[in-house]
Amino acid sequence: MTTNPQTIRLTTAQAVIKYLSVQHSVTDGVRRRLVPAALGIFGHGNVAGLGQAFDEMADDMPFIQGRHEQYMAHISTAFAKASRRQAVLAVTASIGPGALNLVTAAGLATVNRLPLLLLPGDTYATRHQGPVLQQLEHPTEADATVNDAFRPVSRFFDRITRPEQLLTALPQAMRVLTSPTDTGAVVLSLPQDVQSHAYDFPADFFAPRDWKIRRPLPDPAEIEEVAELIRAARRPVIIAGGGIHYSDAHAALERLAGQAGIPVVETFGGKGAVTKDEWWQVGGVGLEGNFASNVLVKQADLVLSVGTRLTDFATGSQSIFEYDDVTFAALNVVDADTRKQGATGILADARLGLEALAQALEGHSTPDAWQDTVQTEKARWAPIRTQWLDADTPYNAEDHPHAPVTAAVLTQPQLIGIMQEHARSGDTVIAAAGGPPGDLQKVWDATGNRHCHLEFGFSCMGYEIAAGMGVRLAEGNNDNRVVTFIGDGTFLMAPTEILTAAQEGLNVTVIVSENHGYQVIHRLQMNRTGKEFGNEFRYRTAGGSVAAADAPKARLDGEYLKVDLRQIAEGLGALAIRATTAAEVRDALASTRDTQGPVVIVVPTVPHVDLPGGDVWWDVAPAEVSEQEWVRTLRADYEQARGRQRWFG
Repeated sequence: MTTNPQTIRLTTAQAVIKYLSVQHSVTDGVRRRLVPAALGIFGHGNVAGLGQAFDEMADDMPFIQGRHEQYMAHISTAFAKASRRQAVLAVTASIGPGALNLVTAAGLATVNRLPLLLLPGDTYATRHQGPVLQQLEHPTEADATVNDAFRPVSRFFDRITRPEQLLTALPQAMRVLTSPTDTGAVVLSLPQDVQSHAYDFPADFFAPRDWKIRRPLPDPAEIEEVAELIRAARRPVIIAGGGIHYSDAHAALERLAGQAGIPVVETFGGKGAVTKDEWWQVGGVGLEGNFASNVLVKQADLVLSVGTRLTDFATGSQSIFEYDDVTFAALNVVDADTRKQGATGILADARLGLEALAQALEGHSTPDAWQDTVQTEKARWAPIRTQWLDADTPYNAEDHPHAPVTAAVLTQPQLIGIMQEHARSGDTVIAAAGGPPGDLQKVWDATGNRHCHLEFGFSCMGYEIAAGMGVRLAEGNNDNRVVTFIGDGTFLMAPTEILTAAQEGLNVTVIVSENHGYQVIHRLQMNRTGKEFGNEFRYRTAGGSVAAADAPKARLDGEYLKVDLRQIAEGLGALAIRATTAAEVRDALASTRDTQGPVVIVVPTVPHVDLPGGDVWWDVAPAEVSEQEWVRTLRADYEQARGRQRWFG
């Protein structure tokens, strides 16, 4: 390092870590470390550069050792979500396959508009050595590497081929990470050799810096325009999205809804946007929503969406808005989302926009008839929900003649009912793909500060266990419980970070609904093709998957696979319990609440027994031509249902 007080000589890798260690986010006057720690796996592409820098600067940048690059990045994304997008963990990986394992996680973060900082290694910039191990040799683009795969799934990408490029790249990366509108995956691709190259950086570059996370103010004219729409509406509905959480707009939303008498329904990302159990709090909406929410949206003459992208699960592939003269308004920090459905838009922070709307609508309330309808539909749904979640009423196989006979005595909804009983204020339940997020969206009561962390923008299997660790890292090892709820398909895909949780002493609980397959896709398959194929975990009955041309091709239709999930979890360092009855599940939850380190509870559940649908259509098309008669029937039904889709613009 140089003795010149105006410069400091560092390698590229050292400069990255030193810079990140002094960056801070500021929200509503609260200042915190923007990048408080990092995760990584080292290989030849980052061990001599970033590995050395992390070692030398370990006191300034704590380092967590991971087991798989994708899941490390999911830990960071969940950490950012639990931190309300005010902090992020850096993630490093080696070149080649290590780097590419991060691409899925980059897509998840960018789709969900969550900050993620990735520092993948890259192949040599100097080219003295080439071609090197894991280098892509492109026939027409000599500068292409596998890391170019990050470009379409990132919000900011830069390949650092000279150390001094950090002087502009790092501030730009911080800007994107702290932008409510532009955030997503940020990728600084670091060639293996350049990581170790040195440069005399200006000393001021490493002075602590604050990055204010802005709250865009609403335009009074836009507020009044939307307020006028609400005053004129007879049956308005608010669809609340994840923006409520990120802008801490819960109180503002509750004030507007209660004051004006407008029912609130929630998207996957917005689950728990309403923290109180009020008459106007109706719950999840859309394909996996409850039918009370969906009935109200179908009748609505005005839909105000707040902090949501309105994807097809929320809109029923544009079929849920049934009222002929329905109009739309939208409040969002992203301009494009204020214009969807041809909406009258407010471009602003959700909290500030809702506060302004509440002020503009002071004294206004929806008609009594609409409020009566809301309360009637909510009351009609409540006993149905209670019945499905009741774990003390024994499962009756005669009520479900198509369900396979297994050793399970609980249904997945009953398991959720026990989890709901156990949940306390401050606890978090997490799900992302398969049946669990849909079931939680439909029946989980997230009021009373019982958080429900659903990743369904990307619906990424493998996010969940890692996400539990990210949430725990964000909250610290306190008395609150962090529960990841998954099926056996997801567990078998990505259990490896359980070992990292054990290594770090993270108090996370994984509850596995063991139902022998990818059962939510099995359900969709039966609805769209009429026949199960390749979704249940069954043995091949005879022969092999690759057999002689004249040999019979046996299908995967034997007995269910014999897999000991409890033993797998125990082998990865968790306290693992198999619980079959309601009493055993309750005891497992109660006895492990204060356990230090990871807990895995495996619960057999009855396959093919699902919560009632939300009476919302989803555009998944059966084959247009088929020799199977039942497929032709399903296609005809699909064509008829597709007529409910509408265009709003």
